[in-house]
Amino acid sequence: MQAAQREALLDTLKARFEANMARHEGLAWADVQARLAANADKLRSLSEMERTGGEPDVIGQDAATGEFIFYDCSAESPKGRRSVCYDREALDARKTHKPENNALDMAADMGIDVLTEAQYRELQKFGPFDTKTSSWLATPNEIRQHGGAIFGDYRYGTVFVYHNGVQSYYAARGFRGALKV
Repeated sequence: MQAAQREALLDTLKARFEANMARHEGLAWADVQARLAANADKLRSLSEMERTGGEPDVIGQDAATGEFIFYDCSAESPKGRRSVCYDREALDARKTHKPENNALDMAADMGIDVLTEAQYRELQKFGPFDTKTSSWLATPNEIRQHGGAIFGDYRYGTVFVYHNGVQSYYAARGFRGALKV
């Protein structure tokens, strides 16, 4: 990442951090920036989160490691990560009308993790997310082994987590990621 791109990304992250202090009460941007400076590889992941429409922001700090936790905080599932099935196996199994990619491979390429159900519910405490879209969630193996995957959305004042076949994909379903720095 070139210096100008890095500075533009840091400016964007700082502005979002300062505009949404309720997401990270008690944390200081200077501490986040220092950790980012020491972990340049994580900036690439944050850049990809931003480029694909995730609007990453700090939502907390890991008490055990001191790492800052970033989640995609865009109002809707990130636009640059929609119309994907769940994983590579599902993508390969589709015979026709294959999507271009899948959520798990995209997340791995970006260096982030797909939000778990618990993380998704935590995110929803900061406001309603996915009121018009939905987001694939990291799926327990016992569900995936049966050909299913879970996704979440927010409707009628409630967080819903439901299931779909892993091969399915929709224009309004993407995935949200998490990154520890």
